[in-house]
Amino acid sequence: MREVRFHGRGGQGAVLATKILAKALVQEDKFIKAVPFFGFERRGAPVTSYLRFDDKEIRQTTNIYRPDWIVCLDPTLFRTVNIFEGLKKGSVLVQATSKSIQDFPVPHLIKKVGLCNAYHIGLEIMGRPITNTIMLGALVKTTGVVSLDALCSALEDIRFRDAALQKNREAVARGYEETKVYSV
Repeated sequence: MREVRFHGRGGQGAVLATKILAKALVQEDKFIKAVPFFGFERRGAPVTSYLRFDDKEIRQTTNIYRPDWIVCLDPTLFRTVNIFEGLKKGSVLVQATSKSIQDFPVPHLIKKVGLCNAYHIGLEIMGRPITNTIMLGALVKTTGVVSLDALCSALEDIRFRDAALQKNREAVARGYEETKVYSV
């Protein structure tokens, strides 16, 4: 079983990203448990969302305290929230940042890092710093967790239509293409 914890700020789409990934995983015959967590439920407040997936049925429904993977949608969040809390040894980090690997604080427990300048890409594509689908593309590049086809198909299953669907498909593709993956 893999456990993923998404970190973001209200309005960035962390909970929606979890839902999209869950749909893509189901399309590829995985079992999932997605658990959103809303704190103050206001724009800009820290938001956490959880997802478990496996090849067999999952009964556990608690929050994730020892994640295998961390996906952080916001380039500044790690300064105010301990996104690394409870990491397992050999974890994966997928981080929205314009920094290079040399300038980013990577805990020793992490073995693989995917860095993506999602904020900039979001401004270019959406006109706003919405990073969720961009970071899903970054997650796929970093981990290979699902195919890009399944991810794009899941966008249609959620609620995206017409221009929004095309923008989010572009966001996924750009996130995938522009993510730099490092073994540390």
